[in-house]
Amino acid sequence: MKKIIFFLLMLITLIACENSSKSSDKAVEINNKVNNEIRSFVVLETIDVASYVYILGKENGAKYWYATNVRDVNKGDTFFYDNPLVMKDFYSRELDRPFDEILFLSRIAKNPIELNKPKTETVSKANGKIKTKQIEISIDKPDNTISIAQLFKQKDVFKGQEVIIKGEVVKFSPQIMNTNWIHIQDGTSFNGKYDLTITSQENVNVGDILTFKGFIAVDKDFGYGYFYEFLMEEAEIIE
Repeated sequence: MKKIIFFLLMLITLIACENSSKSSDKAVEINNKVNNEIRSFVVLETIDVASYVYILGKENGAKYWYATNVRDVNKGDTFFYDNPLVMKDFYSRELDRPFDEILFLSRIAKNPIELNKPKTETVSKANGKIKTKQIEISIDKPDNTISIAQLFKQKDVFKGQEVIIKGEVVKFSPQIMNTNWIHIQDGTSFNGKYDLTITSQENVNVGDILTFKGFIAVDKDFGYGYFYEFLMEEAEIIE
């Protein structure tokens, strides 16, 4: 008799756990449908490396890989996020492995209300660019360099070309998608455009005045609103 009662109690417990799991998944699904901009996932696994925390998560019954700079992430946690940057066929140098698809998250929160707070960076929804304030600066440019004004004015001329440009670093974001993101200005502008975004493995400091050499990509679209009219890629510091 005791064995039968014990078996029934175990069966009830298993059913309750299964229903609880389904309810949790359903809650995540409902939340994702209520707000198209704020989504959520449950953490299944984490891989902590120098640049990111890679997260295998469950969202609406499907598994996805995420990457974030937030370090306090544990198995079983539920996180909310918005504005992911989706990368297809992404290769991680640190993990030495490819991902068919991964979502890079600039911010995550355990409470969706936290996502409604102002961001530390102002991002234009129209083109995904980081808005930096224009600084007053005058730079002596060597003869073999071009200015930011020239770059934006002669778009078709510099597309795919290797150029040299000198400017002051106004923003530095290290190791996003396995590269460093640098914003420079040189005191020139064209039609209100005065900031050039550069990707590089070089480490710099805000305020540095440096000369970069790299190839110019035009109309670079990473998806989800992250669009760059000009991007200097894989740049090297030559001075």
